[in-house]
Amino acid sequence: MSKRDFYEILDVSKSASGEEIKKAYRKQALKHHPDKNPGDSSSEDKFKEAAEAYEVLSDDDKRARYDRFGHAGLGNNAGGGYGGAGMTVEDIFSSFGDIFGDAFGGFGGFGGGSRRSSQATRKGSNLRVKVKLNLEEIAKGVEKKIKVNKYVGCNSCDGSGAKDGSSHSTCSTCGGSGQVRRVSNTFLGQMQTVSACPTCGGEGKTITEKCTICYGEGIVKDEEVIAISIPAGVAEGMQMNVAGKGNAARRGGIKGDLLVMIHEEAHPELIRDGNDLLYNLHISIPQAALGTPVEIPTVEGKVKIKIEPGTQPGRILRLRNKGIPDVNGYRRGDLLVSINVWVPKKLSKEEQKLIEKLGESPNFIPQPDKNEKNFFERMKSYFQ
Repeated sequence: MSKRDFYEILDVSKSASGEEIKKAYRKQALKHHPDKNPGDSSSEDKFKEAAEAYEVLSDDDKRARYDRFGHAGLGNNAGGGYGGAGMTVEDIFSSFGDIFGDAFGGFGGFGGGSRRSSQATRKGSNLRVKVKLNLEEIAKGVEKKIKVNKYVGCNSCDGSGAKDGSSHSTCSTCGGSGQVRRVSNTFLGQMQTVSACPTCGGEGKTITEKCTICYGEGIVKDEEVIAISIPAGVAEGMQMNVAGKGNAARRGGIKGDLLVMIHEEAHPELIRDGNDLLYNLHISIPQAALGTPVEIPTVEGKVKIKIEPGTQPGRILRLRNKGIPDVNGYRRGDLLVSINVWVPKKLSKEEQKLIEKLGESPNFIPQPDKNEKNFFERMKSYFQ
């Protein structure tokens, strides 16, 4: 199923400011909140969809990549979207709940406040990897398997940090709420602040007996082989986000993301220019004069084309749809073949006599076509 446009989901224009996007997301989230629409899976899906759109459009870097490349420019998770669609409702509250103030905690009895536990707000760090792709892989799309050293949840304690996964007790400082309130006197009067409990780190419970494998952290170092599906048409420097494949968080928080940076390896014969490919073809003077079939490299293998008799240096041949596909699938670029006639730098005496004899022929006197476009005009017309 194709994804909807993020601007359409939030009902904003592509020129919307950050504040307009924030207000639009708040409106959609309040409308489709699961507690306001109990048992309505469609509303919950729209709630997650709005969160996914806000996650991208509220981030300047992600928004710029989305505006340029569309959905394919952000990530390619098989089952999850870029973040919002792959999160649970609890995860969404932990990531974006603060922009609603008390709306989810006190409006109409919504249960959002209880969802926003400190455990859900803890998130593992992101990992960044660079993936090298050749032009053939970029043209077709490819699945790459990479081995990543990262933190994963401890199997011995199921990521809880406690021995046998059950040795916890309610924090005596916060009484299990994970928060402490402090009242201070200022020149404006009394001010109340709420912060994470320093004793339990905001978890509401403390470990009575730590896991002997992870020493109470809930995470251990390990290797994981991750399959990344890369769409056709990606470009140098483009970044993909694979949600949930980064480092695991301490004691059961949200996993970080894997950020995949694309590095495009240079092709030995073809030059990429956006979605088009350029190839410099060198032919001899006899080949240009008499015409000849030649083989041209493409990202799909070699193809044979015919050089017509009398082909002039600087002529550009267009092989349609032999370039790189657009990352959004709109079109495919072309292969532009620039004809270069090779003139030998040194001649034998016999070759020199032959050339001199040919030079005496009227047919070898330059007779340029006044109506023919020059090189720069031809190049300009090809790229318009």
